[in-house]
Amino acid sequence: MTDKAEVVVFWVFAIPLIMSALGVIIARNPVYAAMSLVAAFFCMAGVYVLLTAHLIAFLQILVYAGAIMVLFLFVIMLLSLSDAELGLPRWTAMKWVGAAGAVGLLAVVWSAIRQAGQGPMRQVAEDFGTVKAVGRLLFTQYLLPFEAASVLLLVAIVGAVVVAKQRI
Repeated sequence: MTDKAEVVVFWVFAIPLIMSALGVIIARNPVYAAMSLVAAFFCMAGVYVLLTAHLIAFLQILVYAGAIMVLFLFVIMLLSLSDAELGLPRWTAMKWVGAAGAVGLLAVVWSAIRQAGQGPMRQVAEDFGTVKAVGRLLFTQYLLPFEAASVLLLVAIVGAVVVAKQRI
């Protein structure tokens, strides 16, 4: 793919990604916010494909847009909040801090994009983003953090079962 085509395809994914991310923040209904987050996950997977990280793009869709969002939507619908319970929107101190942080992050990203356009492009390895390369790194260099994450998830599941059992 030529450089101009890559830029066009990037913006095809980037603009809906930005719009859906704003939808997550702006939506008053939590179900709408969660569905906007699903759209953001799909657009992010498209950006990963442009970066030739096909495994990460596949896992983004499978794990985040699939499993994690099903859990989020299940909890949101279990709460069954009505529009009256959501109350009137108001700007608290944390929202102002979040807005300032978003502006700061935007400035950092803009600066990084400008600097990236000035330097030479870095070449990636031939097997970058493949299952073989990720598996090799995961089970050699990053084995301890991988196992720590699996133990943490197991403890969280056991804790959720214990908390849920007390209510039953």
